[in-house]
Amino acid sequence: MKKWLIGMVLVLVAFFVWVPLWLLLSGSLMGAEEMAQNLAPVLKNAEGTAVWPLLPMYPTLKPYVELLLDTPQFFAMFWNSCRQVFPVVLGQVLIGAPAAWAFARFRFRGKKALFSLYIVLMLMPFQVTMVSSYLVLDGLGLMNTVWAIILPGAVSTFPVFLMVRFFTAIPSALTEAAALDGAGPFQTFLHVGLPLGAPGILSAVVLGFLEYWNALEQPLVFLKDKTLWPLSLYLPTVTADNAGVSLVASVIMLVPALLIFLFGQKYLEAGISAAGMKD
Repeated sequence: MKKWLIGMVLVLVAFFVWVPLWLLLSGSLMGAEEMAQNLAPVLKNAEGTAVWPLLPMYPTLKPYVELLLDTPQFFAMFWNSCRQVFPVVLGQVLIGAPAAWAFARFRFRGKKALFSLYIVLMLMPFQVTMVSSYLVLDGLGLMNTVWAIILPGAVSTFPVFLMVRFFTAIPSALTEAAALDGAGPFQTFLHVGLPLGAPGILSAVVLGFLEYWNALEQPLVFLKDKTLWPLSLYLPTVTADNAGVSLVASVIMLVPALLIFLFGQKYLEAGISAAGMKD
């Protein structure tokens, strides 16, 4: 009986999670006239009550055709997202992994104070550091360029904090054995740290991709030229006249994040567990 009750509760929770996704998918197959009729009280301030059927009465692929063939702005913003997000994730690995290895395996003066500073910076939301980041980027002449998104994201502190947990868990006997075999610090990091710390690195990649793929505030503040806006800023520009296209755009935007999540789910769970562990 206890298992049945737990199962029913989990099914109920899963239902509330999947309902918005199902409505998103069904709405993307809904024609413009049917959507306008169902959502007129919301989109056009008409009288009555808005309704959303589980299945469209007349399914159509016209919204997909309109977005993919007649909306070049969507592809431009999709490309902007790719050229901003992928360098950020790559930079987090190239910069964060060596920094995390140094924190985890080396002893140096000021290590605890510096790592504490990393944690403080990690806990600060973007709203706190927005003004200082704006002033620094403006002073460097990087405002209104893709580097205004890439550079702050590449040196983010959370991937370092996450990877430190995994590198710390590597047995010291392995690094000592590598040193006895004549491996230097860089070789030890390359042949011992990276293979054994791969789950932590991949979990940082998954979290970093999901964060910056859906970022709204950073591009909205640092990018004044709308031709540089990523796909995450496409949906707020949608009006009632092309609501169906916005649902299709949401579905397409969801696909890369969903694939990354499914690929790195076990690494993501390991990263969450490691981030919640105490020393």
